[in-house]
Amino acid sequence: MPTYRHGRHEHGQNFLTDPSTIATITRLVATTVGPIIEIGPGDGALTTPLSQLGRPVTAVEIDTRLARRLTERLPSHVEVVADDFLTYRLPTSAYVLVGNLPFHQTTAILRRILHSPAWTDAIVLVQWEVARRRAGVGGATMMTAQWAPWFEFTVHSRVPARAFSPRPGVDGGILTIHRREHPLLPLAQRRQFHALVHRIYTGPGRGLTQILARNTTFNSAQSAQAWLRRHDVNAAGLPKDMPVEAWVDLFKTTGASPPTRRTQSYTERGRR
Repeated sequence: MPTYRHGRHEHGQNFLTDPSTIATITRLVATTVGPIIEIGPGDGALTTPLSQLGRPVTAVEIDTRLARRLTERLPSHVEVVADDFLTYRLPTSAYVLVGNLPFHQTTAILRRILHSPAWTDAIVLVQWEVARRRAGVGGATMMTAQWAPWFEFTVHSRVPARAFSPRPGVDGGILTIHRREHPLLPLAQRRQFHALVHRIYTGPGRGLTQILARNTTFNSAQSAQAWLRRHDVNAAGLPKDMPVEAWVDLFKTTGASPPTRRTQSYTERGRR
C-alpha cells in the first residue's frame, strides 16, 4: 500500500496540520470535564495539546507504527493503545471523546459513539456536509432524529481541505455532540423510538400529513394535520423538518407500533 508523508492511505488518514483548527478543538475540549479518549491520534497533532490540559488521555490508534512513535514521544500520563476504535472496549465511567475521524469510516464511528454509554461530550472532525446534516442544518438526517432525545448535535465551524495532509477532496467540519443531562425520553424506550423514526422516514406518503396518516395510529389525515398544526409543523413538509419536541410527542401520542390494517383502511377511506 502507498505511504504518504503524513499518513497511510489504507487507514484513510488525512492528518490535521492547521494550528488554528487544532487550537479550536483543544479549546472546545477544555470546556468539558473528565478523562479524554482520542480517536485516531495519527501523528499526535491533537494529542500533544490535549495532554497539556492536565487530564488523563487515552489515544486509540489503529496504525501500530504510529502508536509506537506516539508512545515514545508523549508524556507518561498519556496512554497510547494500538487498537481499532470500532472494537476498543470503552470505559463505563464518564469521559470525553475527541478525534479527527477517518472520512471513509465516519458513519460507522458515529454509530459506535452514539451506542456507547458513559461519555458526556464528543468533539469530532468530520466531513463538512456530514457535520451540517448531523446538526440538522437544512433538516435532520434519520440518524440525528433517532438520537435527538438523548443528544444535542451542534456544528461548530468549517475546516478547509488545506488544513489536512494529504489534502482530502472535501472540507471538514467540527461537530460537537453533548449527552443531555435530562433526556427527553427514557433510554429504555430507545429501540421503540428508533423504530418509529425509521418508519416515518422510510414509509409511503407525500408530505407529513400523508406520511403520518399512513404510518402511525392517527386514524385519518385530518387527525394527522391537526397534530401537525399544534406543533407548528408544515403539513406539506418532510420528516427532516420535524423538531425533536415534535418527534417526542409523536412517540408519546402514537407509540412505536405500526398502524393496524383496520386503521390503515380507515385512513385510506378518509383520503378518498
